[in-house]
Amino acid sequence: MTTQSAAIPVFKQASPSPALTAALLITLIAAATIAGAWFFQLVLGIVPCPLCLEQRYAYYLAIPLGLLIALAAKSGAPRPLLLAGLAILALATLANAGLGTYHSGVEWGFWKGPTDCSGPVINLGSAADLLSKLDTVKVVRCDEVQWRFLGLSLAGYNVLISLLMAAIAAWGFVATAKR
Repeated sequence: MTTQSAAIPVFKQASPSPALTAALLITLIAAATIAGAWFFQLVLGIVPCPLCLEQRYAYYLAIPLGLLIALAAKSGAPRPLLLAGLAILALATLANAGLGTYHSGVEWGFWKGPTDCSGPVINLGSAADLLSKLDTVKVVRCDEVQWRFLGLSLAGYNVLISLLMAAIAAWGFVATAKR
């Protein structure tokens, strides 16, 4: 007499798809990073420079795109669609790492930054205009670091975080392509 338990194969729980895992990780990292940036800005009063604001664009793309890829992976979307989404995430985060590297180099004085946030101040108008403008405008320069931790500025941390997200997207892409 055989027992029923011996006849039933052991069911393995299916592992989540790499596209789903990668997309969710990227979404969480991007959301946490943007929340941190807003905390520094709104709570600690560290006003972002123009380059800092540009570095946020990749996160504003990664959050909704990561969610869309995760939903698509969960619902069994075609592999080419998932691969395209992960490729876009990888490219956007790599480009953002490049922008963060450029910004870090400006902060360290390795090269000149854009004139709108690190060039010379010109065309100030009359003395009366200048005094009224000084009361209302706070110029945030891209070449002056407002905060450092362990020797890295926020731009430096952006490079590391962006590279991490790019690596996760690349892993998700390769693992999904192999499935």
